[in-house]
Amino acid sequence: MNNKKVLIVDDQNGIRILLMEVFSSEGYTTYQAANGKIALEIVQKHSPDLVLLDMKIPGMDGLEILKHIKEMNSEIKVIMMTAYGELDMIKEATELGALMHFTKPFDIDEMRIAVNMQLGGVKNEI
Repeated sequence: MNNKKVLIVDDQNGIRILLMEVFSSEGYTTYQAANGKIALEIVQKHSPDLVLLDMKIPGMDGLEILKHIKEMNSEIKVIMMTAYGELDMIKEATELGALMHFTKPFDIDEMRIAVNMQLGGVKNEI
């Protein structure tokens, strides 16, 4: 059992629930936030190892949240989740320190493998 922490930031409840279930079953401690304010409070309080961050969130957008996360702790790994066609934002997110991005609808297995690789919990499941 690892004790790595994953924060899921998305305004869509269904996506948060799905990702929480997937990463909880992988053995991660999971947190969720529907907006930037809650996300940053969780980052401050729990210092997650990795954040799955949606680009388009009402209020504070993904890039703004990403900047704040990196200011608080540059060690936190961030993977962006985007809708199709946000290439300019993806480029900026990468410049701000995001590791990679997934375009919605994403392949949940690909995301699980990517997170496991980033957190060093690579499981070879056949």
